[in-house]
Amino acid sequence: MAQYRIAGASGQEIAASIERAIERGALAPGEALPSVRAIGRELGVSPTTVSAALGDLRSRGLVVTHERSRSQVSWRPPLGGALQRPSVPAGARDLASGNPDPVLLPDPTPFLRRLEPPTQLYGGEPAVPELLALAEAELGATDIDSKALAITSGALDGIERALGANTKPGDLVAVEDPGFAGLFDLLRALGLALRPVPIDSCGMRPDELATALAEGATAVVLNPRGQNPTGASLDGKRAGELRAVLAQAPATMVVEDDHLGPIAGVPRVTLTAGRERWASTLSLAKSLGPDLRLAVLAGDAQTISRVRGRQAVGPQWVSHLLQHLVAAMWGDKRVGAALERAASTYRDRRERLLAALAERGIEVVAPAGIAVWIPVPEEAPVVQALLARGWAAMPGAPFRLQSPRAIRVTTSTLTAAEADDLAEAIRVALQPSGATRTA
Repeated sequence: MAQYRIAGASGQEIAASIERAIERGALAPGEALPSVRAIGRELGVSPTTVSAALGDLRSRGLVVTHERSRSQVSWRPPLGGALQRPSVPAGARDLASGNPDPVLLPDPTPFLRRLEPPTQLYGGEPAVPELLALAEAELGATDIDSKALAITSGALDGIERALGANTKPGDLVAVEDPGFAGLFDLLRALGLALRPVPIDSCGMRPDELATALAEGATAVVLNPRGQNPTGASLDGKRAGELRAVLAQAPATMVVEDDHLGPIAGVPRVTLTAGRERWASTLSLAKSLGPDLRLAVLAGDAQTISRVRGRQAVGPQWVSHLLQHLVAAMWGDKRVGAALERAASTYRDRRERLLAALAERGIEVVAPAGIAVWIPVPEEAPVVQALLARGWAAMPGAPFRLQSPRAIRVTTSTLTAAEADDLAEAIRVALQPSGATRTA
């Protein structure tokens, strides 16, 4: 117990002790905590007291508890000193971080030099008209209602604000499983309960979503295309099936996270049409640059009104300098052509790896996006075996709730010459367990 630095005589003191240990790194992300009874025996308190402490930590997203298993530290607990980032040793090829290829990002420098935005003072409009016009055109082309819009500091900021306007702590939220680790972290920090919905290459499975809605899910959050980590993308048929399921729960909020935007490489399909409560983000971070912390949030009139009202008493607006820069880049024809080339390049790099894996009997499906999700019998040994051969990949645990084990490989910078070498390293990494084929 000493290694965990857990102490205290009350639930509040025990929770504070565990939080300090997480903050200082004494308890690492993903690390299992001692059982409730073991902590109680060591501290001389009742299991009820320990359970109360863990309940407090769960409500703030610091620990998670899976069915029939002990609590463990969240993979990315919302504490400044404990935020986990992929650790890539010197000399290893980084296929873990999930970043776009810097070479394929448009250069903002020429636009910054030409930028002459008007001075923004208190009391002005929160959104730049030129940016709103571009967003309306983009969203309108995908049948997303753009009458009510807000500008947020990235997609997760928009999702947080939209859910905050319509949910309360303890509400059940249906999410994709596997799904985006950052979203799981955010929902846990908001005190929302996650209800995993299994997915396939076309997104959420309709029967599983129907079960989640029957259990009382008040919101559904999903990626419409290029899902992180699997690349799953809605098509017309699946979208129709999901709309039919959602029609049976008209009060449930639907939230879409289009995190890849213009570089997804496949058309966007939406489930938001006709919904009473909905929100849809269009992020520009992966396409124009991660440092451009900006997303467009569309939604029903009440949700957007609440979001803008909350912004007005907090940050008030997203920097107009940033908005003008994004509008200038997004509206430039040369940037548009560059983004089309980037989408094509990302598709080629992903499909090269899929083909190389298939040649070795490893069948994986990734319809879009910049990541490939590869099922494995055990994550840590495969990740370590790849690292020994110079490849850094992400274990799947942060992205999974109940889905089977896997690893995530980011293909955004993977060259043609590397695809075969990486596929061979994955084949060898899978061999010790006798698993030479995945599905």
